[in-house]
Amino acid sequence: MNYQMSDSPVKVWIDRNGKLLRLRLARPKANITDTAMLEAISSALEEHASNPGIKGVVLDHEGPHFSFGASVPEHLPGQFGDMLNVMNKTLLTMLRHPVPILVSVQGQCLGGGLEVACGGSRIFASPDAVFGQPEIKVGVFAPYASFFLIELIGQIHAEDMLYSGRSVSAEEASAMGLVADLSDDPEAAALAYFDEQLAPVSASVLRFAVQAAREDYADRFAAKMVKLEELYTSGLMETEDAVEGLNAFLEKRSAVWKNQ
Repeated sequence: MNYQMSDSPVKVWIDRNGKLLRLRLARPKANITDTAMLEAISSALEEHASNPGIKGVVLDHEGPHFSFGASVPEHLPGQFGDMLNVMNKTLLTMLRHPVPILVSVQGQCLGGGLEVACGGSRIFASPDAVFGQPEIKVGVFAPYASFFLIELIGQIHAEDMLYSGRSVSAEEASAMGLVADLSDDPEAAALAYFDEQLAPVSASVLRFAVQAAREDYADRFAAKMVKLEELYTSGLMETEDAVEGLNAFLEKRSAVWKNQ
């Protein structure tokens, strides 16, 4: 059963006889993680969080790509505050969701899209998947990935991706520990994992296990975001280069850095 309007950026339904919540990014091919999409994700999770029979969530996508990233116009002065607030709320909702969130990725998974994927419990990816945080190339940094990547793949790999903006293949992401499962059909792999590993256990006990494993993780995220969002708003976005980089991207030209 579909619980969302047909024009919603996220399709939502219940699967597996009421045991599995399905979320599907539904604005291909880019599946831009703008505030509308982020709000749809958090609203769906909040709506079903108290359903005692649900044992998991599968987040996947329409089209060939998981997401090209966040909305660049929403990063501009006068708009980025709302974007940060909504992204923070959505990711914290994911981190504090009472059951595991399994994420299925094909194609590009970049920027804000990768930050959303990292908010889940386990990433399943196809061999053609590509992961990256290219924000630095357009004059900003990735606040949420600055937490997630360090936690998930360690300081050395995280700094490489955050400072260079380079993308990594699914194979490299798997070797780093970012991707848990490689499969030609990651959606099927995520569903199989649910059927074999999560469906057989007690939904009640599973919720306690998730809280035990993720509560401190979510608290660390919340604490670090206070610092990083201040750095972003009062530091980065006061620089000329941040605005220049964003405008250059939107105008499809090379940025002219003033290094200030």
